[in-house]
Amino acid sequence: MSGHNKWSSIKHKKGAADAKRGKLFTKLQREIMVAAKASGGDPDINAALRAAIGRAREANMPKTNIESAIKKGTGELPGVTYEEKVFEGYGPGGVAMLVKTLTDNGNRTTAEVRNIFSKKNGNMAGPGAVAWQFEARGVIEISAEKASEDDVFMVATDAGADDIKSSGAMIEVVSDPKDLENVKKALADAGIQWESADLTMIAKETVKVEGSAAKQVLGLMEALEDHDDVQNVYANFDIPDEELERLAAES
Repeated sequence: MSGHNKWSSIKHKKGAADAKRGKLFTKLQREIMVAAKASGGDPDINAALRAAIGRAREANMPKTNIESAIKKGTGELPGVTYEEKVFEGYGPGGVAMLVKTLTDNGNRTTAEVRNIFSKKNGNMAGPGAVAWQFEARGVIEISAEKASEDDVFMVATDAGADDIKSSGAMIEVVSDPKDLENVKKALADAGIQWESADLTMIAKETVKVEGSAAKQVLGLMEALEDHDDVQNVYANFDIPDEELERLAAES
């Protein structure tokens, strides 16, 4: 499991424990609205909406919230119009970062994201500066306590997964984005439960950071992720697992 994905997994568990559900629901509602506006309110024919609804359900968002977000996106209910803006930059240690936002005021969001980079020892970069270092992938994380790597490998590869990785405690299934739903369904049909399943951006190459630089990188990550308009932050850092666990406990 890459350093960034390991950190995301740790923060996912910690976030649930910290009950940051309200902010998470707001971000998921925006994602559902944008997906519904772009390609309609039927998840059976709108893959982006289906994935967004899946994430909302995994976060235990009430059904009424999901339905309301869909209707706001399709125009059946009044709502704010959001646009996607993607920012690129570098964190401490030369770590490349890709920041995806949904905003109703692009100028405001640009200024605020730039300010976060500046305050947290990072630098904004121009379009295309770091995007080429990432590729879209579907990633499913499964607890090694709930399934064997051999079972996961057989089911997932038959369903179209490209790679299976094990870090001891977790098994990571990587697929082409278009195959993610098929792999999820195959695992569910086989009785294999996952901890998380999402479309993400994976770094083609990683940058190793340790010590104070590692702490600063994660501080920048958290500050960006805490911004209301930020949906996802992707980074190519590689921090040793022990250091990730220690820094997570301190944050």
